[in-house]
Amino acid sequence: MHAMPVKRLYQLPRERRRALFRAVATLTAASAAVALLPFRMAIRFGSIPLKARGTLSPEDCVWAIDAASRRLAWPTLCIQKGLAAQRMLRSDGVDAVLHYGARRKAGSGNLEAHVWVSVGGIVIVGGEEADGFAEVAVFP
Repeated sequence: MHAMPVKRLYQLPRERRRALFRAVATLTAASAAVALLPFRMAIRFGSIPLKARGTLSPEDCVWAIDAASRRLAWPTLCIQKGLAAQRMLRSDGVDAVLHYGARRKAGSGNLEAHVWVSVGGIVIVGGEEADGFAEVAVFP
């Protein structure tokens, strides 16, 4: 966990600072959902109806999710990051789509899962690892 000095935090533009605080809260809620709810309920955490258009851009959301996840006291995986990004964006009127994929691990044959988020067909979260995963479900 890396702490951000208070001085540096307040040097951020207001929108970035707001996005960072939202990301911390949303990642915390997504982590709780994944830990405490059945998968079918937790995976829908981000699938909220689109709200009125806000000011959060996909770029600022991704930055905030990455910055917040590095500073939390617990590890966040693709599922928490994806759910948080989808929820933050949809609450600001951005039609973010969560993709859930699976594949067999080479050698062992164990099943692996991965989550990624796209906006307008462009992957914005989890894209680095998405190759090789077969899409199993999509959550608008």
